[in-house]
Amino acid sequence: MKIRTFLIKFTAEIRQSEIPLFRGAINAILEENHSILFHNHTDDGLRYSYPLIQYKRIGDKAAIVCVGEGTDAIGEFFNKQEFSLQIGKRNVNCEVDEIITKHHEIAITKELMPYRIRKWLPFNSENYENYMKSNGIVEKYQMLEKIMTGNILSMAKGLKITIETPLCVKLEEIIDSDNVTFKGIKMMCFDFDFMANITIPDFIGVGKGVSHGFGNITSRK
Repeated sequence: MKIRTFLIKFTAEIRQSEIPLFRGAINAILEENHSILFHNHTDDGLRYSYPLIQYKRIGDKAAIVCVGEGTDAIGEFFNKQEFSLQIGKRNVNCEVDEIITKHHEIAITKELMPYRIRKWLPFNSENYENYMKSNGIVEKYQMLEKIMTGNILSMAKGLKITIETPLCVKLEEIIDSDNVTFKGIKMMCFDFDFMANITIPDFIGVGKGVSHGFGNITSRK
């Protein structure tokens, strides 16, 4: 199935820790009743579905990735023509540097495709405990592969894409692991290279914190 993506790169540099502030600044300049896709909050709480507007840091610069219906909603931002944002305590001139719009086929492939994921948050309290108790690197890799498989399938489901053929994920190398704070909770995050038998658009996110810039996937060409 084909989906549309819309990548907006801005001129402003931000830190990884400022992405939630950047997200808040974008929402602050929009109209009161703007699309919930910008913030994923409803009157009853959270919108429990795959985020279709995702806030990023790409090459040290602020960016927004819109997917599917999110590509239509982003028009509300451009209607404002407002590029001065209050990010934390600093006022940032956040002009658009580049816009890339594409149509992507998300589908199972015959061969494994090479990818890299950055700042991936795979764990909840249960599987984190199981990961820490696992014996050896092989078991840890297998567990991460299983979680990644589930994350990719959840992404596809959120985009209304049905994956009927078994999805295969092979972790190749953990490049980095670190502890980060997400919504006030310390979590383990990973950068690693992996292979999967599915086509995935660049800069789309999977796992926890996707709308806050975590779990970005890019192809390794």
